[in-house]
Amino acid sequence: MTDALTGKQEDQTSQPAGTPRGPGPLSRLIRVKELSILVVTVAAVIYFVAVSGPGFTTPENYHTIAQYVAPWAIVGAGEVLVLICGQIDLSAGFVFTLSPFVLMLFYNNGWPLFLAVLGAIVVSGLIGMVNGLIHTVFGLSAFITTLGMAFLLWGLELIISGGSPVSAPTDSWVVSVFGGSRWSEFIWALVVVAVMQTVLSTTRFGISTQATGGNPIGASEAGIRTNRVKVAVFTIAGALAGLAGILQGTRVGSYDPTNGGFNTMFYAVASAVIGGTALLGGSGTVIGAFLGALLLGLVYDGFNLMGISANAFYMVLGGAILVAALLNVYVTVVRKRFGTRGRA
Repeated sequence: MTDALTGKQEDQTSQPAGTPRGPGPLSRLIRVKELSILVVTVAAVIYFVAVSGPGFTTPENYHTIAQYVAPWAIVGAGEVLVLICGQIDLSAGFVFTLSPFVLMLFYNNGWPLFLAVLGAIVVSGLIGMVNGLIHTVFGLSAFITTLGMAFLLWGLELIISGGSPVSAPTDSWVVSVFGGSRWSEFIWALVVVAVMQTVLSTTRFGISTQATGGNPIGASEAGIRTNRVKVAVFTIAGALAGLAGILQGTRVGSYDPTNGGFNTMFYAVASAVIGGTALLGGSGTVIGAFLGALLLGLVYDGFNLMGISANAFYMVLGGAILVAALLNVYVTVVRKRFGTRGRA
């Protein structure tokens, strides 16, 4: 067909009528799940650099922030999987505390240190597996199951430790790898986040995890063994919590029965929620949880440098969780609108 104004022949094959156009740049940007938390994190960095002076940008302070972020990010990576399945693990913080003492039991009974570390992580994973089996086999809610397990582990670790800290091993290359080196704990956090995000995004297990939380009936009808998926994510959460506890205690140089507990668990869950993981299940990213942990670490460190009371941090934490939850709902609505326009 010839254009009436230009007299040029129109190309009828380049864009047939009714062919849906691809999403534009803005639409693609809106669909990035971690966009909101990334923007807030960058804004927090800019703010604390401006108000805290040169002390915020020193290598020593970066290391301090990394020490805050690493355990929350590692435990949070496991909590993301559990939350995506529509469940929650309240015992992860006590697995975090118990794992180093299990390590010392093996080590003091003649196990090589490397095998003692692996054994403690395996035991941590088995605790998570028990949580998953109780939940799926007996139909007991994950909240009650893991709450009971949390108090059971709390008492067990106090009995094993006698309520007193014990010195961490110091004489092996294993110590350097598992928390003893200056940046090893944070490097482990980066590795865990990268691996778990890859598993969640690119593997059949990751897809099954999201389907189990998003539409459990549909997932079951599609052939996904949802109970097995739930047991698996609880197992992974337990193993990661145990790993984080060993890394943290080894870095500090002692294993403390008062470390971890509900505080570590709540920070990990908060990191996941702030990072965009839905509490009702079906969606979330490990990278988002890492950014959530990073934001909390930045705020905690920035407040310390500014001399602000720790009580104010809890107010910010509570507000951040509420704002993140509301923002996630809003962003989900916006994404759906852009998706509808893209198909129009």
